[in-house]
This record gives sequence, C-alpha cells and structure tokens, in this order.
Amino acid sequence: MSEILLDIRNLKKYFPIKKGIFSKTTGNVKAVDDVTFTIKKGETLGLVGESGCGKTTVGRSILRLIEPTAGNVFFEGKDIMTLDTKELKTIRKEMQIIFQDPYSSLNPRITVGGMLMEILKFHEIADGEAAEKRVEEILDTVGLRKIHARRYPHEFSGGQRQRIGVARALAVEPKFIVCDEPVSALDVSIQSQIINLLMDLQKEMHLTYLFISHDLSVVEHISDTVSIMYLGKLVEVAGCEEVYESPRHPYTEALLSAVPVPDPRNKSKRILLPGDVPSPANAPSGCHFHPRCPKVFGDCSSICPELAGGEHKVRCLLYPESYPSKIKAA
Repeated sequence: MSEILLDIRNLKKYFPIKKGIFSKTTGNVKAVDDVTFTIKKGETLGLVGESGCGKTTVGRSILRLIEPTAGNVFFEGKDIMTLDTKELKTIRKEMQIIFQDPYSSLNPRITVGGMLMEILKFHEIADGEAAEKRVEEILDTVGLRKIHARRYPHEFSGGQRQRIGVARALAVEPKFIVCDEPVSALDVSIQSQIINLLMDLQKEMHLTYLFISHDLSVVEHISDTVSIMYLGKLVEVAGCEEVYESPRHPYTEALLSAVPVPDPRNKSKRILLPGDVPSPANAPSGCHFHPRCPKVFGDCSSICPELAGGEHKVRCLLYPESYPSKIKAA
C-alpha cells in the first residue's frame, strides 16, 4: 500500500469583501470551503471543476503562495502551515508548481539558463560550472537543447515555454508538483506531448502530482484519483475508472456528458444544467448545487450534505451516508 505524501485537512481560503470609506468587511468570498483529501506517493490526483470553483486557489494554498484562512497541510507528516520563513524555504525544494500560462510565468528579461541558474543558486544546489552543467541536464530532460539556455522566453513557442516551466519546477528535484492547468493554453497536439512528458518524468523521478484542470479527457489520461469540485467544495472523490464509469453526483454526470466523443455515431445525451454558477460570496443554502440540479428534492435546499462514502466519496443527499451526522444520530 502506497504511503500518503500529502494530507489536506479542512482547508479554507476566504477573501474578505470590503466596502465603505473605512473598508469594513461585509462578507467573504469562500473560494475554498473545508476541502479535505490525500495524495499517495507516486500518484496523481486530478482536481476538476468549472472556472471559478476554487481549483487554483487550492493548489496555491497548499504551497502557501497564498495564505489559507484555516486548515492543515501535512507534507510527509509535517504541517507546513506552522513553518516559519526559513523552514518554508527548505520545504519549497520538495514542493513546486507549473503555472497555467507558460509565458506570463517566465521573466522576459532573463535568459532560460540564467533563470534556472538563479533557482539553483537560491536553493544552494549548485553554482558556477556545476550549475551550468545542471542546467544542460534539466533542459535535456524536458526535450530542449543546450543552445536554448541562451535564449529569452519570447523566442520560444507555447509548447517550448511550457517545457521551460516544467524544467523550472524540476530544477530543485522536488517530490510533489502542483500542475495548474499546464496544457489548457496549448494546441491539442502539443497538449499530448506535455502530458506524456509529465507522465514519463513521474515514472523516472517518482514524482507526485496534483493535476488541476477543467478538461475531463486530459484528467482521465493522467490521473489515478479524481476529485470533482463545485463552488469551493469537493462533491465527489474516487478512483479514476470509478468516476468515469460510475459517477454518483449529478454534477459529475453533467460534466461527463459534455466530454466530446470522437465517434460521431455514438451520440451521448448531453445533460444541460439550468442557470449560472452561483457566487461564492453568496452561496445557496443547503446543497450548493441544488438550484441547478436535475435530481433536486425537498431536503436539498435546507440540509448541507457531507462528503462521505468510503473509497467512493460523494456529497449528495441522494445517498444516505451524506446526511450530516447530527441528523443520522437523531
């Protein structure tokens, strides 16, 4: 049985809404609202949901690129929320991120080689000739050449820039990488190259990924476990095959019905959800999904379901295990 590398417990990130001359807090945007999950060593957890559901905020909160409002993040048993600046610098070598936009995340004024050498020097991994040699090795690992070290980001294509983003994450030899929609800005043919590169690197270097995406077909290809997110909360968590073959939450069913089918003769029935995604600053009472749910019933508007159910967890009152503990006890 694989050992757990990352254990996220009750993670929350609220952004205050301030109004008036004195910037009085009048409410909160609950971008991430009580999220709990684990990732095993060497595996990939796919985090899926519509834009604005809080996926990226989860990834950045885990790395403390933005400070969470509450919760715990245990990395190899150590709670990184309790670390000071010096300790956080040390553990950042183990935890890295690949950003969504391969251009804006790179410094346009520094060559690729200079960028990587700066990282190696900052983390005291290598300097001078040793750093130059290490840069060549990293570029070769991601499919780039030695000559590319002397070029600037604007001289590369989108796919090459994302390879540079991967190289930057690998420079410090991490154990865990947050992949924040790393292929969403790329052409389909280039997407497959980057996905295959990430999978090959995972096998060679025993990496663990949190793969954030809104593209279910990409997530199916790379993930071991899939978590579905809606309005700041996880609504379904299970093994990849289980989610795609036997989805339990109505929201998951709707997302899967929208995945394009390559065979035109196989016409799947699309589930169209009414309305728009509610604002996380004013989420609906009870189950957040109930205003758009095709299977809504009486209790959905008043009772907030729990994420429960063993290996295949679901947050839906259609399943008795999701009823809150107080109600079940009564």
